[in-house]
Amino acid sequence: MTDTKTINGGRLLVDCLIAQGADRIFTVPGESFLAVLDALHDSPEVQTVVCRQEGGAAFMACADGAMTGKPGVCFVTRGPGATNASIGVHVAMQDSQAMLLFIGDVDRGMKDREGFQEVDFGQMFGPLAKLVLRIDDPKRIPEYVARAWNVAQAGRPGPVVIALPEDMLLEEVSGLAPRPAVARPAQPVCPDAMGVLMDLIADAAAPVAIIGGAGWHAKAREHFTKFAERIGLPVAGAFRRQDAISNASKVWAGNLGYGPNPKLTQRIKMADLVIAVGARLGEATTDSYTLITPEHPGQTLVHIHPDPNELGRVYRADLAICADMAEFAETADYWDDDVVPFDAGQEAHLEWLEWSNIGSGAKPAPYPLDMAACVTAMRGLLPDDSIICNGAGNFSGWWHRYWHYNGFPTQLAPTAGAMGYGVPAAVAAALRHPERTVVALAGDGDFLMNGQELATAVQYGCDLLVVLVDNGTYGTIRMHQEREFPGRVSGTTLHNPDFAALAVAYGGWAQRAETTEEFTTALAEAKDRKGLRLLHVIIDPEQLSAGGATISGLRAKAKG
Repeated sequence: MTDTKTINGGRLLVDCLIAQGADRIFTVPGESFLAVLDALHDSPEVQTVVCRQEGGAAFMACADGAMTGKPGVCFVTRGPGATNASIGVHVAMQDSQAMLLFIGDVDRGMKDREGFQEVDFGQMFGPLAKLVLRIDDPKRIPEYVARAWNVAQAGRPGPVVIALPEDMLLEEVSGLAPRPAVARPAQPVCPDAMGVLMDLIADAAAPVAIIGGAGWHAKAREHFTKFAERIGLPVAGAFRRQDAISNASKVWAGNLGYGPNPKLTQRIKMADLVIAVGARLGEATTDSYTLITPEHPGQTLVHIHPDPNELGRVYRADLAICADMAEFAETADYWDDDVVPFDAGQEAHLEWLEWSNIGSGAKPAPYPLDMAACVTAMRGLLPDDSIICNGAGNFSGWWHRYWHYNGFPTQLAPTAGAMGYGVPAAVAAALRHPERTVVALAGDGDFLMNGQELATAVQYGCDLLVVLVDNGTYGTIRMHQEREFPGRVSGTTLHNPDFAALAVAYGGWAQRAETTEEFTTALAEAKDRKGLRLLHVIIDPEQLSAGGATISGLRAKAKG
C-alpha cells in the first residue's frame, strides 16, 4: 500500500527497518543522521540503545544478530564512527552473522572532495563486508533496505554496510511505503544427495560430524541432535560453536579450536568420513588446516553449507550439499535409513566428559586461585541456560574446556578472535534475554578495549555478571613470546586499575577474589544480586592456559 504522506528520508528509512522486523538498534549518535534519530523518537517499536564507542555498538549488533537470526542493526557517523565500527563488520563476516551497519555520510554535493570526515566506504568496507551500498535517492530507500536485509541473512549470513548522505535523509518524499518483510531463503536438501550421504554413513567405519556456523539455529539444533543420537554419530563443535547442540547430548564429542581434547583430535584424524555441517572448516577449527587438510587423503568429506560460494572454496568436497541448515537437519532427522547405530558417539561423549571435568583424584592446581575449579564452581551455581559471552584471550580457554553449554543460544564468542567483544555482547544478550543469566568473561587486556560499555549496561538496567580475569599481562601473546623468545618479556606487561572500584564507579557491585574460595563465595553473592556485578579475579601469570602452559615450563623447554 502506498503512503501519500510527505516524510523525509530518515522517517522512511526507520519505517522500512520496522517493516523488516527490526526492534532494536545500537548507535553512537552523529549529526550526519539526525533525521534518523528524530524518526526513532516517534518509533516505540524500536529500542534505541545509545552506546559509548562505535566498536562496542557494532559488537552489540553483531551479537544481537547471532541470537535472533535476523540482522543486528547499528548506526554510526562517517569517518571516525565508521572506522571504529569496522571491527564489528570484520567479526560479523568471519563469524557468518547477519548485520547492517548504517553510516551517516557527507552530503551528496560534497562527495569526492575529501570533505569533513569523508571516507570512500565502498573501498574501505569492500573486503570486509558481503555488500556495500550507498543510497543517493530517498525514493529508493525501500528497495535498498529490503536488499540489504536479504543479502545479510541469505546464504552465508554476514554484514552489509549502507552509506546515508546527510542531505538525502533530510529530503522529503511522498507516495512511498516500505517493502514487505523479507524472509530468509530456505533451500531444501536434494533428495539424491541425501541418499548418497546416508549410503556413505552406512559404509563408514569411523564417521564424525563437525557442526555449527552459517545459519545454525534452534530448529537445526533440535533436528540434528535427534539424527546424530539415532545413529550414534560423534558430534564435534567448530571453533566457538559449542552450543550447536546440547553438551549433555549422548553424542557430543567436544569442541575444536585452540586446546581441544587430544582424544577428539585423534578421532578426527582417524575418521574415514567427515561430515561438516554449517562449518567453514576455518583455520582455528582445523588447527591451521592440518587436522583435516584441504585434500584430506584417506578421508571422505561431505560439506553441507547454505552458500554455494563456500562449497569447494578451500576444501575439496567428495559430496557438496547446498542447503539451509534447518532444512538439512530436519530431512536427516526424518530420513528412513538403514544405518546400523555406531558406538562411537557414546564413546566420544565419555571422553569429553572426562576431559571437561576435574577428576576426583586430580591434584589441586599449585595456585591460590585455580581457574578450572572456578569454572566448575560456576557450573554448580549458575543456571544451565546462562549465556556466556567472551572476547579473545587465553582466559576463555578455561570456559571452552570446563563449561558445559547446554542451552541455546548460550555462547557468544567471536571466531575472529577479536578482543573487547565480551562486554558489549553481554549487554546485547541481557537486553534480548532479560529472563536469563548473562555472563561477560574478559581478560584484563580484553576488558579495557570495550569496558566503557558497562555504562550502557547500567543506563539500560541490564542484569549481567562480569568475570574479569586479571594476570597483569597480555597472556596469549606472552605465551607465544615465552615460546619463541623465552625470558625476553617485551610489550606484554600491563599495569591495571582497580577494576572492582571501576565497576562501583559505573554504578555496579563488585568483589575482588584472589583465591578459589574467595571466588566461590563472591559468585554465590553475585548470583543473588541484580544489575551490574563484577568479580575482579586475580590470577598468577604463571597460570597461562587451560592446557597447562606455564611460563616456567616454556622456559625450561627452551633450555632443553
